[in-house]
Amino acid sequence: MSKRDYYETLGVAKNASEDELKKSYRRLAMKFHPDRNPGDKQAEEKFKEIKEAYEILSDPQKRAAYDQFGHAGVDPNMAAGGSGFSGFSGFGDIGDIFESVFGGGFRGGNSSNRVFRGSDLRYDLSLSLEEAVAGTEVKIRLPTQVVCSRCEGSGAKPGSSPTTCRRCSGQGQIRMTQGFFSVQQTCPTCRGTGKIIADPCSTCHGSGRTQEHKTLSVKVPAGVDTGDRIRLSGEGEAGINSGPAGDLYVQINVRPHPIFIREENNLYCEVPISIVTAALGGELEAPTLDGRVMLKIPPETQTGKLFRIRGKGVKPVRGGPTGDLHCRVVVETPVNLTSRQKELLREFEQSMREGNKQHSPKESSWLDGVKKFFEDMKF
Repeated sequence: MSKRDYYETLGVAKNASEDELKKSYRRLAMKFHPDRNPGDKQAEEKFKEIKEAYEILSDPQKRAAYDQFGHAGVDPNMAAGGSGFSGFSGFGDIGDIFESVFGGGFRGGNSSNRVFRGSDLRYDLSLSLEEAVAGTEVKIRLPTQVVCSRCEGSGAKPGSSPTTCRRCSGQGQIRMTQGFFSVQQTCPTCRGTGKIIADPCSTCHGSGRTQEHKTLSVKVPAGVDTGDRIRLSGEGEAGINSGPAGDLYVQINVRPHPIFIREENNLYCEVPISIVTAALGGELEAPTLDGRVMLKIPPETQTGKLFRIRGKGVKPVRGGPTGDLHCRVVVETPVNLTSRQKELLREFEQSMREGNKQHSPKESSWLDGVKKFFEDMKF
């Protein structure tokens, strides 16, 4: 089964800006998040598709490769996942393709000590809304390739050293000529390293790297949101032949909150009120992320009324004014009424009718509209 187009998955145009991608991703991720759809396998698969599409299109290099080559340009086999962690090696191997066909130098130089940068890694970090808004520091543990401590990355047993590959003379490449064509390929003897390890290190078996788990402390700035990334330079996989290490990208995912919904830098919540408070007015406590505030409800408040509490939203991670908290009041219909309470309500309704239209202007206007609608339908 072929994959859907990433732009179609996110519901954006191919020329969509970074902000448009992010906004669409946040909206869809919130809608299909497994925490909001427990037991719904279809929603879970949809969430994975959305996440994969955003990870590709939010990266300028990957997006360029996808725009040019489609899904083949961002081969998913380049990634390996587990425990919230995955690795990806970018598009360095595209250089190998051109190098093998045209004999170029994408990897930099014809030397027996050719070095290769380590793969970048990704770690998915799940945060509560409180942690994302206030900022926090978390420790993460992830598997990665590190320089072998026994051979110090050489791959050779201590006391010995690698020798130059005789087949390619340390070039790491061999040239094959057939007729008018000359093709340069990776040396099959040394596998492009330009050297031979006769006596490999017993710890890393000649690779110069070992698999280890390392613990890192990640400082999460205040105001981050789902889709944001934190880059830790040099914390990816160790390079080959003592090459530079890759980077670690910490991908932020903010879990749904039981009270608040975040949109950009604003927070939204629903506040239930009684019909008495709605009619006569009053005060009630409204929740914020840093405590309680008193919310004044004016008389004759209708359900759906939005009250704004300035400065009680989110401080943007890249600077700017703090957002607001918007409280939407919902008038709650009383339940489990006693006989006496029902009787009082009927008496109250009767007194309302004696006031004609002045007590329920919206209801009266709606009924007038319905009456006119049916009159117009007569032939």
